Amino acid sequence: MPAVVTRFAPSPTGMLHIGGVRTALFSWLYARRMGGQFILRIEDTDLERSSQEAVRVILDGMKWLGLDHDLGPYYQTQRFDRYKEVIAEMLKAGTAYHCYCSKEDLEAMRVGQQARKEKPRYDGRCRHGKGPGAASGNKPVVRFKNPEDGATVVEDVVHGPVTFQNKELDDLIIARSDGTPTYNFCVVVDDADMGVTHVIRGDDHLNNTPRQMNMLLALGKTPPVYAHVPMILGPDSSKLSKRHGAVSVLEYQHQGFLPEALLNYLVRLGWSHGDQEFFTVPEMIAAFDVRDINKAASALNPDKMLWLNQQHLVRTDPKNVIPHFRWHLKQLGIESGDDALLEGIIVAQRERAKTLKEMAENSRFFFVDQVTLDAKAAEKHLTPEARGLLGEIGARFAAIADWKAPAIHGVLENFATEKGLGLGKIAQPIRVAVSGGTISPPIDATLQLLGRARTLARIDAVRA
Repeated sequence: MPAVVTRFAPSPTGMLHIGGVRTALFSWLYARRMGGQFILRIEDTDLERSSQEAVRVILDGMKWLGLDHDLGPYYQTQRFDRYKEVIAEMLKAGTAYHCYCSKEDLEAMRVGQQARKEKPRYDGRCRHGKGPGAASGNKPVVRFKNPEDGATVVEDVVHGPVTFQNKELDDLIIARSDGTPTYNFCVVVDDADMGVTHVIRGDDHLNNTPRQMNMLLALGKTPPVYAHVPMILGPDSSKLSKRHGAVSVLEYQHQGFLPEALLNYLVRLGWSHGDQEFFTVPEMIAAFDVRDINKAASALNPDKMLWLNQQHLVRTDPKNVIPHFRWHLKQLGIESGDDALLEGIIVAQRERAKTLKEMAENSRFFFVDQVTLDAKAAEKHLTPEARGLLGEIGARFAAIADWKAPAIHGVLENFATEKGLGLGKIAQPIRVAVSGGTISPPIDATLQLLGRARTLARIDAVRA
């Protein structure tokens, strides 16, 4: 068994969002850093709320992000026989018991506790033989016998030791009256069976941890190391919600983020390594330590996210950007199998686009047969005088022996000098003619990528 086994265990009751992705990332990085194993587990015991669409987003999102799992995906709904087996063992060992209290019994108990200003909790009557019993005809649930005295201390890597008095923890239901196991119990059995050594998860799970630890101890297992990560807040420091943007992690793919850039942004939300802001994935793995996670919650900063994305577009080997760029072109209905062309466009466009979506939209003119001229741009830059100049420059372009940017640039410079014009006076009409608008990469690079035939055809089209 590896020294470190981590897991990401999302519930498919909603879409995988960036809070979940950051938890997955921290767990994945720690396993990779320590030469351990990373497990993907789908916790789908909530049969009413779980959906196949949410499962698909989890699997597709993890694949897009490159967070590969060593084991799994496991599905809790496929392990019900195992859970029933463990419950039977616990009933036999006396660490669990049947509870026959009806909903009415539990409601009366709660009302009485509130009237006495006590914390509402199950009072253990069936545990002590004071409940309605099997004679009531009620279908029983199974409850875990939590220790009634002493304390459970969670030695949390992020928050330090957190103490829970066992008398404050009631006897948790581990199987419902229809026999289906409950979330907290399934988590315990899975972590024990799968040899999980480190649980990194959101701090909204911290209150579940002492119960889970006590169940593990009752099963004769050593609890894993826990690290409860603070939540991610919206830009306004309120709880992250749909109104803050992406509902699902795949929304960031549609918005044009590189997966490495999103991971880079998320790893820096609540973790730091000196003053370093830009990380490649190998750099994250080499530097990440779960002990360096901050206690305080972090707020999203969309501008910083976009800045980092552009940094990754500029610094990443363009060959690695091609598959993502091609995906965005496909969303626009553009099919291109030419890697050399795509690589050239990425290099030409990456300084001027913050997202792949923006890059793809700004690059349409490279792939269409005919460009649509922007009316204002054409009126301003395709004057009768400019069209005459286009005819002359077109003839010189036709004579270039080696259709490369330096040769194209040389022809443009010589022509501008000969006409006594600034280079922009020549370049801008050409740009409008070949791209339809006034914005493109440098004109020599643009024309090299378009190719001689299409450049001359577009110049002829505007002159006609």
